[in-house]
Amino acid sequence: MPQSPASATHNGQPAINAVLATVPYQPDELALLRAQVAPAQFIHCSSTDEKGIADALKFVDVAIISGDLDDRYLEAPALKWVHCDHSGLTRSARPEVFQKGLLVTGSAGRSAAALAQHAFYFALALTYDARRLMEKQAAHAWRGIPGYEQKLGLAGKTLGIIGYGQTGAEMAALGKAFQMRVIALNRSAIAAPVNVDLMLSSERGDTIDPLIEQADVIMLATQLTDVTYHMFSAPQFARMKPSAFIINMARGQVIDEQALVQALRSGEIAGAGLDVFAKEPLPADSPLWDLSNVLVTPHMTPGLPDKRQRSIQMITENIARYREGRPMLNALSEKDVFTPKS
Repeated sequence: MPQSPASATHNGQPAINAVLATVPYQPDELALLRAQVAPAQFIHCSSTDEKGIADALKFVDVAIISGDLDDRYLEAPALKWVHCDHSGLTRSARPEVFQKGLLVTGSAGRSAAALAQHAFYFALALTYDARRLMEKQAAHAWRGIPGYEQKLGLAGKTLGIIGYGQTGAEMAALGKAFQMRVIALNRSAIAAPVNVDLMLSSERGDTIDPLIEQADVIMLATQLTDVTYHMFSAPQFARMKPSAFIINMARGQVIDEQALVQALRSGEIAGAGLDVFAKEPLPADSPLWDLSNVLVTPHMTPGLPDKRQRSIQMITENIARYREGRPMLNALSEKDVFTPKS
């Protein structure tokens, strides 16, 4: 087993002494990470190599892993920083992480453009009634859909975005490209960016109500936390326009699915585009499969050609920030904790 290097600091800031990586990268990509952490010891294991991981966790101070952290990482005696190479860190946002003082970062934003485009696939398909148009095409019916000439496109409508991270920012940019008015709700108080007409902040005391009441399309791009669990339930659907659509690219439990089904069946809202669900895979008996005003995709988005390179860029940037004692990109905080619901 490799020996533990002596603990060290550099100019009073944390030094990286030994790194465990379980990410399934290509040899040249691993070589790039190895070079970035040099002169630290670099150990690469398959994510299924339990012995190799256990041996390395006896002394490494940094881990770059492909999934979420588990008790092995919480119990590692020297571990100080874990990077989870994916976007949603709900399973890693555990109270024990902060009790241990463990720094945890993720790769949120690497697929932001693709997720925003997926959201607009839903928005356009719902707005243009793509399901019924395809049915007419299959039937070779030229006359189309009665009343279709009264429909309005996205231009001039209001887009509401919940969660203004990198995906939310990409959604806003596309909204402006479609000539929409954009309202966003963010946890932190920030000035309205160039693509946002009205920026609301929960930390500033703003409520979600103006967004819900004004939006024609609501897109969810927020984290699942104890605060955002069932953020959309019966009271929120009741405040939406009956012509409005809701699109979930966040996590399934941000929406109360039973309340959503009721709102969709009753016509309280016009439709939904859903890529994430409270239980995945979505059970075969879920009514969401068969509702005519719902579009379902199986938590699956076409990727970007440079997705892995974007991850590596984030990890590389965070290596520099860690060594310099600067704030890290995509770092978990106690505000991100989600307590699983029974």
